[in-house]
Amino acid sequence: MGIIKDRFKAKADAANAEIKDILKEHGSKKIGEVMLSQVYQGMRGITGLVTETSLLDAHEGIRFRGYSIPELQEKLPKAKGGSEPLPEGLFYLMLIGELPTEEDVAHLTSVWQRRSHVPNHVFSAIESLPISSHPMTQFVVAIMALQTESNFARKYAEGMSKKDYWDAMFDDAMDLIARLPRVAAYIYRRKYKFGQHIQPDGLLDWSGNFAHMLGFADESFQDLMRLYMTIHADHEGGNVSAHTTHLVGSALSDPYLSFAAGMNGLAGPLHGLANQEVIKWIFDMQKELGVQLPSKEQIDGYVRKTLSEGKVVPGYGHAVLRKTDPRFSAQMEFGKKHLGDDPLVQTVWNIYETVPPILQSLGKIKNPWPNVDAHSGALLVHYGMVEYEFYTVLFGVSRALGVMASLCWDRALNFPLERPKSITTESVKKWLKGEDEIWGD
Repeated sequence: MGIIKDRFKAKADAANAEIKDILKEHGSKKIGEVMLSQVYQGMRGITGLVTETSLLDAHEGIRFRGYSIPELQEKLPKAKGGSEPLPEGLFYLMLIGELPTEEDVAHLTSVWQRRSHVPNHVFSAIESLPISSHPMTQFVVAIMALQTESNFARKYAEGMSKKDYWDAMFDDAMDLIARLPRVAAYIYRRKYKFGQHIQPDGLLDWSGNFAHMLGFADESFQDLMRLYMTIHADHEGGNVSAHTTHLVGSALSDPYLSFAAGMNGLAGPLHGLANQEVIKWIFDMQKELGVQLPSKEQIDGYVRKTLSEGKVVPGYGHAVLRKTDPRFSAQMEFGKKHLGDDPLVQTVWNIYETVPPILQSLGKIKNPWPNVDAHSGALLVHYGMVEYEFYTVLFGVSRALGVMASLCWDRALNFPLERPKSITTESVKKWLKGEDEIWGD
């Protein structure tokens, strides 16, 4: 079946047995209590999902299989001459649960290179859209066009055994991840570079080849793409893109259908689209103030003006985190190393020093600290990628790593169709009067 596939199967078999024992002994125990406010307010804080690949701690940030981002930057293999971890290594870690060797990562790079061919009809589907279409619209259409290549859909139609679901899911996941950089780069070059496309370079790693096809030959930009793809790959299972991919996959939709659904969620302003909102807000501030590098006092005034208009400061706050997002910190360290004199990057750092105290003074903000979106755009602009509408596509390519690893585990563990109970406000009112037991007490 292949080296990585064999290892994954062995891990999944062991985990299946372990989970079966856990549920046999502890299945009736409750995990917390659900409050009525949680039912109405986005199910915040309700533990109801299992995502093996990562865990988000409110104070420590994201951990991938127990490893923090600084630990991954130290321990994961790097490209020759590069200083940032290869995303291939993170995918291996999320899938297998162990740190990869350099040989493991090289093998995965080779597998993705071999699987990266994109059928011509996918490009035709992209070309059928108006060039004015948002890059995320083109990206989702391309993913749906790729669905014709689904091993899972074909084998399920042929009568595949339930015990083999994981196998077809694995192959689709690997194919999809391998093809996404080619698709995303095609969209970028079509929309912003007059359709002057760049062919893949089979000698480069996954992220390096992506940077090459986008048209950025700078080696430090390739390193930025490796960092970007790594830190955006996963954020446990409750965020919209990950949860949507999992939810649609639970209906035994193939990875292409599931991932396309997740990307429609990522395109929302409250999720992945926030990264383009951040850089747009900074550009608007520079334009209104008439300066390239606003002072902290000027930033303070603009932030207060934004808040007084009933708007939010994009890039600040997070549903779970209660400290500066480690993904922000990783990008800030990259900026200090490679482009500390850039006025836009310095502006991001000045905003970082200015915004949290203002938000804290309001008294209603649980997390006044920056999240991952607060910094990424400034780094991309430095290298010439000023087309901020495309930033969410970059996020989407990266997020495929986490959600595809999770889908493999979903099918390997035979997770069922996800179908939570819903209630009506009328039933809530009856329950409050003691006339209805809507919680199944």
